[in-house]
Amino acid sequence: MADERLFTCNLCEALCGLRITVENNRILEVRGDPDDVFSRGHICPKGPALRELHEDPDRLRTPMRRGANGWEPIGWDEAFDEASSRLRAIRRRHGRDAIGLYVGNPTVHSHRAALGAQLLTLALRSRNRFDPNSQDSNPRLFACMQVYGDALSMPIVDVDRTDFLLMLGANPAASNGSMMTLGDVRRRLQGIRARGGRLVLVDPRRSETAAWCDEHHFVRPGGDAALLLALLHVLYADRLIDARAVDEVASGREELAAIAARFSPERVAPAVGLAPEIIRRLAHELAATPRAAVYGRIGTCQNEFGPIANWLIEALNLVSGHFDREGGVMFPQPAADIAPLGRRLIGNHHGRWRSRVRGLPEFLGALPSVTMAEEMETPGAGQVRGFVCFAGNPVLSTPNGARLERALGGLDFMVAIDFYLNETTRHAHLVLPPTHLFESSNFDVIFFGLAVRNIVRHNPPILTPPDGALDDWQILSELALRLGAPGSSRLGRLWRRAGRDLPDRVVDLLLRFGRHKLSLKELQRHPHGLDLGPLKPARAEKVRTPDGRARLAPSALVADLPRLERWIDERSRADAPATLTLIGRRHLRSNNSWMHNVRSLVKGPDRARLIMNPLDAAERSLATGARVRVSSRVGAVEVEVELSDEIMRGVVSLPHGFGHQPAKDTLRIAGALPGASANTLTDELFVEPLVGTAILNGVPVSVTRA
Repeated sequence: MADERLFTCNLCEALCGLRITVENNRILEVRGDPDDVFSRGHICPKGPALRELHEDPDRLRTPMRRGANGWEPIGWDEAFDEASSRLRAIRRRHGRDAIGLYVGNPTVHSHRAALGAQLLTLALRSRNRFDPNSQDSNPRLFACMQVYGDALSMPIVDVDRTDFLLMLGANPAASNGSMMTLGDVRRRLQGIRARGGRLVLVDPRRSETAAWCDEHHFVRPGGDAALLLALLHVLYADRLIDARAVDEVASGREELAAIAARFSPERVAPAVGLAPEIIRRLAHELAATPRAAVYGRIGTCQNEFGPIANWLIEALNLVSGHFDREGGVMFPQPAADIAPLGRRLIGNHHGRWRSRVRGLPEFLGALPSVTMAEEMETPGAGQVRGFVCFAGNPVLSTPNGARLERALGGLDFMVAIDFYLNETTRHAHLVLPPTHLFESSNFDVIFFGLAVRNIVRHNPPILTPPDGALDDWQILSELALRLGAPGSSRLGRLWRRAGRDLPDRVVDLLLRFGRHKLSLKELQRHPHGLDLGPLKPARAEKVRTPDGRARLAPSALVADLPRLERWIDERSRADAPATLTLIGRRHLRSNNSWMHNVRSLVKGPDRARLIMNPLDAAERSLATGARVRVSSRVGAVEVEVELSDEIMRGVVSLPHGFGHQPAKDTLRIAGALPGASANTLTDELFVEPLVGTAILNGVPVSVTRA
């Protein structure tokens, strides 16, 4: 007989509640849970697609080994023996840094995966550890570390109570919120306008979110930081700042005033593409609205000045009087706060070591992913010869993926933990597939801490896994055990008896010692989630600088401003060369480089076209549907072009995550899709200097008829 069970979709940060009909361990239907305390029944197309993912015949169910005659299934014991023995042999011969580790995005959505990844990191003890943050969120993390003294102290927009929201480089209509957990995204954002508030979007593309906004303005890729400085200039010059209130919560007000004085709207306007009068009006609206906030996301992180832009977003919220206040930006207070544990395990570190070849800095325990290929290719002590890839597809998601693909082919040994034989994992010697996410318990230890409302939810597994199947935690902890201690030791025997439930025990402890003194048993009585109330002032607990005040002018970021000034002056010249720059984009039905093997998500129009402004196309005699060649320093792709005035002149847009043709034999639906990998064009040498973040928005390209 069928029954209904509840779960949380963990494909993105929205944490939507799902109501799932199950019969005889089979999923019959997936829909939104109208009684969920946070998402209130909202789901996007990816939630129901989890059923197709579970049933996908291309998804791996048993360990696979690559041999001379192709791929063959093997048992778990044999797979663990081979993986651990070959990795230990590399470590004995070449040292611990000879093993690289890449931990992908899905890890942060599962407490079992996140804890297992941390355990494996400790067991490997390699400095060659990489993750997607260096293509995504490191600028925000670095800025928060500099401003608030802790990378995990990230204030979030109090969306439910704000009356003016200025968004830069964000597309929550497609992302469902990013670094801002935003369940029921449409109603929450449209609620701002419903109560008489205003939404303003600044972005090089008039994206899906623009349809929800009162106004949209184009900005040149890379221009966010300059625009933010001009907004600060107006606040200071027009005396729109309450100096006493600012000094109470922050230091460096006068130093920031001196900096902003150099960046008038008239100076930056030619470079960024916004008229001075628009900049001045936006600054006055921000200052005049008691409950207002500024929010920036992926576009502000993936450009040449990501750390500066994210610092200035925090500074603008601080000096405009919208920090730690209702309707402004506030710190969530999750029931299970991972930040103290994160500070112990990872710390707030930057530059403790540098990459061997290029000298790029470590940040929060990881090196920039742009260094992976060169660290594999370049001989010498510390060369990466063994590689573990967990829940990631860096061939499609990191710059110059073609170079990384070649480097993976030259490794002594590679093991991947993944559902699929994809563009990256097909180069592994072993692939270890975890269970489907419905087959293990789930608690999001990260994104409850970034939610626009304090909520908590825990889900037990809703399906029974097949006999012998292992989840992320079981795979990672077994590998860690075998790499850190002999598998037959007393420790190993004790671990295998007690370790299976350790992730849930850790969560239970975090809940019991947390602010709300809860437990997993208590959460079981609230299957639709527990609403812990709106965001509250929390500056005293979250700002971890020596004097307890935010820093408006961190020296590391101030020192990078001359580079921004040169950018402004170069692009303001009347004779500045007219070049095309590439930006990315995402779609509601897409999830980075995976979920493209799910037919319901990829059916319909080609979503991997190059979007180009009609005026730029006319100069090249191009029409919609034409086949074009897009070239950069590192490579070229051929795609169809779509003409649209939604894109700023001088800018073209191509989504990342496509280009599955090399894996067409193992990803049969994805491999048949049109489109190419945008990261054939992005440049692994094109990085911002502070934390080594890949510049994925603003890549110089040329477009010609194919």
